[in-house]
Amino acid sequence: MNDKFDVETEEVTAETETAPTEAVPSMKEFEDQISKSLHKIEEGTLVKGTVIGISDTEVTVDLGYYAEGIIPLEELSNDPRFSIKGDVTVGEEISGVVIREDDGKGNILLSKKEADDILSWETLKEYRNNKNILKVKIAQAVNGGVTTFLLGIRAFIPASQLSLTYVEDLNTWVNKEVDVQVITVEEDKKKLVLSAKEVEKDLAAKDKLSKISHLPIGQVTKGTVEKLAPYGAFVNLGNGLSGLVHISQIANKRIKTPGEVLKEGQEVAVKIIDVKDGKISLSIKAVEEKADVSESIEEAPFEYSSGEEASTGLAGLLSKIKLS
Repeated sequence: MNDKFDVETEEVTAETETAPTEAVPSMKEFEDQISKSLHKIEEGTLVKGTVIGISDTEVTVDLGYYAEGIIPLEELSNDPRFSIKGDVTVGEEISGVVIREDDGKGNILLSKKEADDILSWETLKEYRNNKNILKVKIAQAVNGGVTTFLLGIRAFIPASQLSLTYVEDLNTWVNKEVDVQVITVEEDKKKLVLSAKEVEKDLAAKDKLSKISHLPIGQVTKGTVEKLAPYGAFVNLGNGLSGLVHISQIANKRIKTPGEVLKEGQEVAVKIIDVKDGKISLSIKAVEEKADVSESIEEAPFEYSSGEEASTGLAGLLSKIKLS
């Protein structure tokens, strides 16, 4: 019997030793919690809490204080497309400015709109300085442009900043999602201006550099003289690319001006002789009499894919091209 008792005692002892122990808050942590729960919040104070309830008319927030925070629907957002059930979730952290300490029911009345107004402008300045690319949805067409909302702040996109191409009908942009950059932030005037054109411009520049970097030196192609200058002629190669034929590369004889042998709009055969720093150098005089002329630079013997490497390496291409 004693043996049985000893075995049971050992089992109880073992269970006691292996059972996890709960962390007991220190006295200081208790004091901090009590102090916070009793702390009175003044009107205009910016506070942060966790969403614990959502109804059709308000959001309830646990502030860790003596009372819960209530954000009425009209104090949640300036964005007319805002949805209390779709844009707020239980458990998320939310900020608000205290409107009143007591709403008559023992709760603290808060405004998320005012908190957004305080917090958003600093973030918007960071977006502008860092040139962040942000996605927004066009809300409305107005005189001279369109409006949208970013971080709860109403923003304006001028018609001239909507696209690289001319925008004829602003109404066709309503409800479209576009990538934008912040270009103007004036908090004192509540002025926020965005640009989708700047994003397009950067993408176009990167795309152009990628195309240029994959051009095979030595290729002979057709182009159109688009501009004459004292030092040479600019030739449109198509596919959004142009190159310069220096005056020394226009003819086998010495000429004083490109206009002596060329005119704007004239189609010419040119040879790609160099690609450097995003610039294409061309030659007319280097084109051999029986050269194989491509109709356009898109006929180069490689598959171009924007932002990716060409399927045929440049070194491999050069090894197959006979330079004059």
